[in-house]
Amino acid sequence: MATEFHNLQELRHSASLANKVFLQRDYSEGTTCRFQTKFPAELESRIERTLFEDTVKTLNNHYAEAEKIGGQSYLEGCLACTTAYVIFLCMETRYEKVRPG
Repeated sequence: MATEFHNLQELRHSASLANKVFLQRDYSEGTTCRFQTKFPAELESRIERTLFEDTVKTLNNHYAEAEKIGGQSYLEGCLACTTAYVIFLCMETRYEKVRPG
């Protein structure tokens, strides 16, 4: 395994460039997971506006696809609930174990 050494000045410089940018949620279509495509001022000199908008639109499309409810999602939810309740038939709950008597 090779050992890497970093210049402290380089690390400080790269850390000073790493600012956080918060994207606002977009509630215009309800409570689905979407982000606004409004370009943040903090990114003005760091990324092209069109690249940012395309990236956010792509993410929003992925979230929309993930939130679609189809047969598979419905079956998955039913199986999750069924297995959660069937487990109580196979073992005692904590409350049953501490019953006086």
